[in-house]
Amino acid sequence: MDHAAIDPTQFIHIRMVLSMVVSLSIARLLSGLAKFVQHPGRLKVDGVHLLWALYMLVTLIHFWWWEFALSRVGPWHFLQFVFVVGYSAVLYLLCAILFPDDIAEYAGYRDYFMSRRRWFFGILAFTLLLDVADSALKGTPHLQELGTAYGVKTATAIALCGVAALVTSRRFQWALVLVALAVQQWWILRLYNVLS
Repeated sequence: MDHAAIDPTQFIHIRMVLSMVVSLSIARLLSGLAKFVQHPGRLKVDGVHLLWALYMLVTLIHFWWWEFALSRVGPWHFLQFVFVVGYSAVLYLLCAILFPDDIAEYAGYRDYFMSRRRWFFGILAFTLLLDVADSALKGTPHLQELGTAYGVKTATAIALCGVAALVTSRRFQWALVLVALAVQQWWILRLYNVLS
């Protein structure tokens, strides 16, 4: 067997593990959102928090979609596998931060989110660094296809996460999540609308 050849069965195995972690993440978000319907008077909803939950839902769907490019990676090594599973686990952690098991000690999701913003934005910035490593894993042609806009987008997003971790201004928090959603949609439509 040629060890340099890409074995498609390796990718199917890796994709199955990724699908489990991504499924758990999506389930965490959806069950958190369902609580607002189940107990509308008990939980105080916050728009910024809800939009970050939407951002994470789209991120997870997008993650699942763009990871198809891993089918071109080969041969697979254990550390690459651990990295990709770890990346998806960090995305799950963000979902768990957005929807903890209990927020009884907080006045509502606004109070909770603002008290955990340093964790959320710190880990979000870390996922952006993981994305750079993930893109490098897919090879030089993939990085070249992303272009300089990728580097600018990533560096700007990491810097904004650092600011968001420190700033309590509601205007800033609203503006950031709206810009993040808009850039996310632009990026998906620009590069990842069609699998290749």
